[in-house]
Amino acid sequence: MTDEKLLSRISINPKVMTGKPVIKGTRLTVEFILNLLAHGATIEQILAEYEGLTRSDIQACILFASKTLENTLFMPLEMETA
Repeated sequence: MTDEKLLSRISINPKVMTGKPVIKGTRLTVEFILNLLAHGATIEQILAEYEGLTRSDIQACILFASKTLENTLFMPLEMETA
């Protein structure tokens, strides 16, 4: 699936979840899905818990985050010292 097609699964509407990006047709934010993945939930577990979600929806969340960070200077939470 192309980036454009995946990203079309993400919606931003100021009237839904205060304008946070969500999976289109849901109130599940990209942030929420990424947080589940970061804390060890598998794609299969997420799909089982949230009926109607697809693997492509979750891939869209990951791609959205990746594209969002492309042009952002990321600062680690803790600076390493040599």
